[in-house]
Amino acid sequence: MKKLRPYRVRAWAALVPGILLASIVPPPPAAAQGGSGTMALVGGMLLDGYETPPIHHAAVVIEDNRIVAVGPAGDIEIPAGAEIVNTEGMTMLPGLVDLHVHLMILGHGEYAEWWPILDKAREEMMAISARQLLMAGVTTAVDLGAPIEILNVRDDINEGRIPGPRMLVSGPWITRVGQQFPPWFQRRITSPEEAAEQTDDLIDAGVDLIKIWAGMSEEDMRAVVETAHGRGVEVHTHLYSPEDMWAAIRAGTDVIQHAGSGGNPPYSDDLVAEVAHRGIPVVQTIAHRIWIYPATLEFPERLQDARLKEDLPPELYREFQRSFEDFHRNSYFRTTPRQIRNSEVAANQFIEAGAVIAMGTDSGSPMNFHTEAAWREISALVDSGMTPLAAISASTKTGAEVMGLGRELGTIEPGKLADIIVVEGNPLFDINVLGYVRMVVKDGVRYK
Repeated sequence: MKKLRPYRVRAWAALVPGILLASIVPPPPAAAQGGSGTMALVGGMLLDGYETPPIHHAAVVIEDNRIVAVGPAGDIEIPAGAEIVNTEGMTMLPGLVDLHVHLMILGHGEYAEWWPILDKAREEMMAISARQLLMAGVTTAVDLGAPIEILNVRDDINEGRIPGPRMLVSGPWITRVGQQFPPWFQRRITSPEEAAEQTDDLIDAGVDLIKIWAGMSEEDMRAVVETAHGRGVEVHTHLYSPEDMWAAIRAGTDVIQHAGSGGNPPYSDDLVAEVAHRGIPVVQTIAHRIWIYPATLEFPERLQDARLKEDLPPELYREFQRSFEDFHRNSYFRTTPRQIRNSEVAANQFIEAGAVIAMGTDSGSPMNFHTEAAWREISALVDSGMTPLAAISASTKTGAEVMGLGRELGTIEPGKLADIIVVEGNPLFDINVLGYVRMVVKDGVRYK
């Protein structure tokens, strides 16, 4: 397997379209505690990831990085010497699982203006994104499009050098089109044979899964799927049109990304039923335009995200704010009003059909900050017809199962890895309290 160079912190200064980026380095590790002893979270309401009633006044006992006991606090024996964390008045739930993130982008308003900036600090920017996701309660994430250097960032997270979610990454996606994007995060092909070759090359480099982007024929998709499946790797597809959906189904792709997000009018009943009956997971990413856009029109102050200001050099923060001026004119939002109209049916179709729904945000896309993308997406799922309990389960238990990690992650029960977040208030009453994350435990380590 090919190995990339070890991650290193770079201190440099570069002039990129009038912006001086000086000494950008990854953020320091968040304060981390635990992971080598016993900790008990005691007093709050517990949502364990299953679609079952909550446990009130609960306790969760963690030893090292595993959950060892769960239940009403009065029924749980807390080991002597355990660190007691008071969660009274709050809600404990599994760490969020986001099946569509992009560490290479942080919410800048225009992609074309962002790429030159990113190209000078790829790993540093991705490290900032990773920390923001973790602090927002995302403890596991799938990155579906990034320069190959994301393998370094993934490994740095896994080896404890920088904070971030547990990552599965596709690296560059495979496509026949994509002229508008830089070549360093996509592999353009002209034949099914090239599609298979690029799939092998990416797997040899160390990616965890393959992403198919737009413009691929059914033969292209089939070549990718057969090559990837032959090596035990799954394939996610980025698509919108009904023709592409049918092609992806016939080609045997594993997860459908973006369908139902309003990018096109509602799908036919037979297509939706086919996806639901086959149990093909759907990750809709419905909030990243059609909920974010009106929310920003209503409250543009959200663009002055304090966490973004903390994480970026002043010059770069000012560049972000410049990119948000007259955001309704930005290329990313040109078709958003039509998408909003489509979404009145499209966002509900797969939910109503009983399809397997997992949560994904497309976080980092314009104005869709890593700091809040997850709770906005879960809120959009509720607006589109899910109960709060079902939306939370889709964003924890189902996400882990879709990734093949359901035996280790996604629910709070004895034997599972200790990925737990604590939020203020009751998300079953108001799903938006998921935006108020007060504590994050990942793999038994307390980061927030």
